[in-house]
Amino acid sequence: MKDIVATNTMQKSWLLLFLVWILATIGALASLFFSEIMKLPVCSLCWYQRIAMYPLVVILPIALFPFDAKVTRYAGVLVLFGWLTALFHVLLVAGYIPKSAQPCEQGIPCSETHIDILGFINMPIMSLFTFSVMGLLLFFAF
Repeated sequence: MKDIVATNTMQKSWLLLFLVWILATIGALASLFFSEIMKLPVCSLCWYQRIAMYPLVVILPIALFPFDAKVTRYAGVLVLFGWLTALFHVLLVAGYIPKSAQPCEQGIPCSETHIDILGFINMPIMSLFTFSVMGLLLFFAF
């Protein structure tokens, strides 16, 4: 009976990590699409979020084949860093953080958005949502 429960738990964790990998891959490809094909400028905060997202595309499949549940620790640190950066970016765009605290270079301000869907969904919101979902999935996979 214990073997069946352990196998089911391992299968659930594997599936959740696979979903995190799918989200990370979609996020990485979407960011490359917006910057390289649509030629949208990339601010400093966006680069930090990419630094957190891109390694997940490589780390997670390595941990899935063969399955290594310890990857949640490493992936969790990257997701937390990306989530905090995305939250800071959302607050900056919303105007809650003063312009003097902006880490962005002149010419590519972090408070500027280039895509607005339905008037409130922009790139920082999409990034925060993606990192939030990945964080929840990693939490339940742990």
